[in-house]
Amino acid sequence: MPRRRPRNTARVPGRLRVASYNVHRAVGIDRRRDPDRVAAVIAELDADVIGLQEVDWHHDQDHKESPFEHLSHMPGYRAVPGPNIRDHRGHYGNLLLTRAPVHQVRQVDLSESRCEPRGAIDVDLGVHGSRLRVIVTHLGLGLRERWRQALRLRDVILDQPQQATLLLGDFNDWLPGRPTLRPLLKLCGATASPPSYPSFWPFLALDHIHTCALPLPLGIRTHTSRNARRASDHLPIIADIDADAISRSAGLQLATVDD
Repeated sequence: MPRRRPRNTARVPGRLRVASYNVHRAVGIDRRRDPDRVAAVIAELDADVIGLQEVDWHHDQDHKESPFEHLSHMPGYRAVPGPNIRDHRGHYGNLLLTRAPVHQVRQVDLSESRCEPRGAIDVDLGVHGSRLRVIVTHLGLGLRERWRQALRLRDVILDQPQQATLLLGDFNDWLPGRPTLRPLLKLCGATASPPSYPSFWPFLALDHIHTCALPLPLGIRTHTSRNARRASDHLPIIADIDADAISRSAGLQLATVDD
């Protein structure tokens, strides 16, 4: 009997596939730490740009590589690390995987006093001859904490307000209207994201894909394969970006500079 093709693998010409995925330290809902399983889910996504959260640099006795090392070595991808926590055991934080050339990397500190350290990876990629800015983040659990982090990200984006920007992450805001993200949503398109948490019975939309100086993401959805439901407590979310819109945004930015 022929194997069914996963519904998320169909590609549309002229579109960039992007994804965000909280991998929960590569620990699945069965409490097994299995970087191979997470890597298999990422391979299923077949995305060009993937923002990962809760990536663990720590080693254990059962694996030769940490989840970070394992995922960073995935064929066809360049890896940009963004550790937020550093201790004697290793690091922990965000990771960007991309098939596009990496031109510039910046790290944004989003940490708040008396809260877990947080941050964002801020990267310029070369996509179809144009520059695409990609920011990968994981915001905090507290309401005031998230509000201040959203303000900081807004200010970072406003440094280059006409630059085509993609914002990927676990924003931890499940409240109606996402009130703590309002500073960002006034600047970026308010995308309706599907529930992605918990992976075995998702009812909270914690993970989001936002665009600034670009049209809204197309076909935003969760990836719901059997592997994805087990590999982490979050499901990955996927969307498509019109590649021509990135080029148009670059042209608009150049015209504005010339003026």
